[in-house]
Amino acid sequence: MEKPLFTGACTALVTPFLNGQINFPLVDVLIRRQISAGIRAIVLAGTTGEAPTLSDAEKIELFRRGKNAAGKDCLIIAGTGSNDTAHAVDLSLAAQEAGADALLVVSPYYNKATPDGIFAHYLAIAHAVSIPIIVYNVPSRTGLDIPVSVYRRLSRIPNIAGVKEASTDVAKITRIRMACGPGFGIWSGNDDLAVPVTALGGNGVISVTANVLPQEVSDMVQAALDADLDTAASLQAKLQPLNDLLFCEVNPIPVKAAMAKLGYDCGNCRLPLTELSKENQARLNSFFRT
Repeated sequence: MEKPLFTGACTALVTPFLNGQINFPLVDVLIRRQISAGIRAIVLAGTTGEAPTLSDAEKIELFRRGKNAAGKDCLIIAGTGSNDTAHAVDLSLAAQEAGADALLVVSPYYNKATPDGIFAHYLAIAHAVSIPIIVYNVPSRTGLDIPVSVYRRLSRIPNIAGVKEASTDVAKITRIRMACGPGFGIWSGNDDLAVPVTALGGNGVISVTANVLPQEVSDMVQAALDADLDTAASLQAKLQPLNDLLFCEVNPIPVKAAMAKLGYDCGNCRLPLTELSKENQARLNSFFRT
């Protein structure tokens, strides 16, 4: 792509539940809250949105209703990844039909594909759809770290927009930028690395913390994009205690508990994820009292 799909902060939105079903009215409220805070891209049915326990029908309805709520004010990026390429193709086509602006596609998990297999997986999806695709590299979840050599090949595919890089190898950001050029988007998948990644040539962050403090995350990333690194670093430091809390247990358990503290009851996570422990709930209570 000639220029990044978006720059700045994108929120990986939680999926609210009520009586075991998606709470669509609250989805609308959460999306409009993000837009009001200046967020211009939202991921639905990502890791934070509990994609593994959403049915395909639920995801498609979430994409459709999410885009209706966002309108032209915000990009809706649909999480359509799978370790089954055919399934990922089908879900990606359905997301495109539902109105999604772009796709977030996690690398195949469990199978542990070879570099050629990873490339073929994304190529098949890219050939099937016409909307942009963001590759999602999250080795802690998938057991596989996509090599830079694969990004280089993927960057030549017109509708591969870039990568959400959620490894902890900051030096890899420079290698990706050198291999793929400025038109290949790089978004930090880690809230605590948003400023370093952006300073090294990244285009922003796909954030969990922005569920709670969207304006603050947006301001931080914009400062980094503007090369105001003193301000960006200061804002990163202020957000770090919350970042730590939101990952004290597996995501999205803590962020759903934090949203409840703000008055947005998003329900419990679906099993096998459980409620936040009493110890960490006390830590969260203490944070919101200060």
